[in-house]
Amino acid sequence: RVYSSRLLGRDDSLVLHGGGNTSLKGTSVNIFGDSVPTLFVKGSGWDLKTIEAPGLPATCLNTLQRLAALESMTDTEMARELKLALLDPASPSPSVEAILHAIIPFKYVDHTHADAVVAISNTADGRARLESVYGEDVLVLPYIMPGFILARQVFEATRDIDWSKLRGIILEHHGVFSFADDARSSYETMIELVDAAESYLQQEDAPAQVQMKSVQAAEGDSQYLAAVRARVSELAGRPMLAQLAADDFRAGYASRPDISEIAVRGPVTPDHTLHTKRIAAILEEDSLAGIDAFADDYRGYFERHQKEDMQCLDPAPRVAVWKDRGLIAFGPNAKRLGIVADIAEHTARCIQWAQALGGWQALPEQDIFELEYWELEQAKLKKTAAIAPFEGRVALVTGAASGIGRACFDALKAEGCAIIALDLSATVNELDSIDCCAVQCDVTDSSAVRAAIEEGVSCFGGIDILVSNAGNFPASTRIADLDEDALSASMELNFKSHASLLRLCTPYLNLGINAAVVLMASKNVPAPGPGAAAYSAAKAALNQLGRVAALEMGSAGVRVNMLHPNAVYDTGVWTEEVLQARADSYGLTVEEYKTNNALGMEVRAADVASAIVALTGTDFPATTGAQIPIDGGNDRVI
Repeated sequence: RVYSSRLLGRDDSLVLHGGGNTSLKGTSVNIFGDSVPTLFVKGSGWDLKTIEAPGLPATCLNTLQRLAALESMTDTEMARELKLALLDPASPSPSVEAILHAIIPFKYVDHTHADAVVAISNTADGRARLESVYGEDVLVLPYIMPGFILARQVFEATRDIDWSKLRGIILEHHGVFSFADDARSSYETMIELVDAAESYLQQEDAPAQVQMKSVQAAEGDSQYLAAVRARVSELAGRPMLAQLAADDFRAGYASRPDISEIAVRGPVTPDHTLHTKRIAAILEEDSLAGIDAFADDYRGYFERHQKEDMQCLDPAPRVAVWKDRGLIAFGPNAKRLGIVADIAEHTARCIQWAQALGGWQALPEQDIFELEYWELEQAKLKKTAAIAPFEGRVALVTGAASGIGRACFDALKAEGCAIIALDLSATVNELDSIDCCAVQCDVTDSSAVRAAIEEGVSCFGGIDILVSNAGNFPASTRIADLDEDALSASMELNFKSHASLLRLCTPYLNLGINAAVVLMASKNVPAPGPGAAAYSAAKAALNQLGRVAALEMGSAGVRVNMLHPNAVYDTGVWTEEVLQARADSYGLTVEEYKTNNALGMEVRAADVASAIVALTGTDFPATTGAQIPIDGGNDRVI
């Protein structure tokens, strides 16, 4: 069951991010040694792509079949009964379609939301088209809400049916069911049913109607995206990430002459509204008016259909069509952002297929509202879900692949931050993930830094936190022997690159959420040492830059602070040989040398990262222009 479920789950034209479900009928043995007829059905929180055996909780088959025979039951009652039907109360909650799986009299049942099938059903004559594709051995039923009433619909429709003559069931605007007494037959039937729909689309030349267009990014695109993200976050009442996709497919869709009409007719299937809301916002002429228009429309949509005690969701869009440019997805974290982006892509394809079949036609607004504001979903709103402190915020960290930069990366990521990670080393690419845009970049090359920033902003929508950390400590040289090129190199990396980065990031920080900058200065600013002129001068200049920046950026609410780390020994600079040599020069053991400060402690990169988290979070909202030592208490600094 796990194997064939994963076969379905790995094909995103069949199921997306937790969509679809599968089941297996078998037996369990209870504590008394009795055999219990059992339905193993996909549980809440599991995805078919990665499902494992625990994701198919065991439920009492007889109980579920008896529930299907009831005349009526609220969805809240159904949810309670499904939990009571679990044979292990510690298992995840069964799928809301468990009852439907129970009444299909086959060992294996598969259910998908296949793009091709729902695209055909989202047309004016969708049912007739589906019946012509499949004939009498596939039962086509009109759309009805998932849950108990859907199970009752199938129960009534199949009460006197000869199941042996059925290959599958199609629920309009919803999906496909296949079934058999062995996993392979059920899976192959599903593929045959979907193939038939795809062949029909080919026959009608629908794929050829998908518009493609190549667009070039224009100056100012990234800043506009940041402004859109800021407004969406304001409407959502929390930080939101934004992701721009402007490939030929999405740009082609956004360039259609009818895009303002077709993108606001509704979702491919009402289930998607839980991630994407009903329609997309339409953006044009670099204006935010489309975001505000969406919010006004959403409030009206809620007022038209609300019932007593309903709580309105935030009126911020989750998808926007940027005319002639591409699609923008919005989400509270990187995982949800990816889900929205994927659904938006599939929606754009299905809409264009349906247009080619005579016109995209989604379900009526009322049906979509009932799913979006389903009582089971409303119940979730009343539970306060814990969110990571930095969720929805975006940090740019330089020198992120190692040392202090890597510690800052790890700490911010642990707090829920999405991160744009820059480093000269190719090892930075190992950090690339759903919540990290990693770019190998020389921070002394301002054009490369600009490109990296724009790439990061297209991934996450803006910059709220800047940790300007990249730098090096040149070889110790007294002023009399100081090479001009060495001085220039130190100033280039340890000062000018930070100034350039801050300049390039300022437009985004001014639009940022609780925006904060931390410049990595040095103990050498307040307490320089002989032989470090090139380094100390550059870091002093950087420190002064931060003080001026705090004055200039304060009016936009951006906090700018400087850290002065010293003797952070768990970084690549401090090899065992270097540590031993330095300790010997002071007549100390290595351990004594590492703890030679007022607190008698070893300072670690994680200590610097903890300060970064505190300064960029909510703990110090009134602190800017500060210089904070992270050195365990260096006597010269004190």
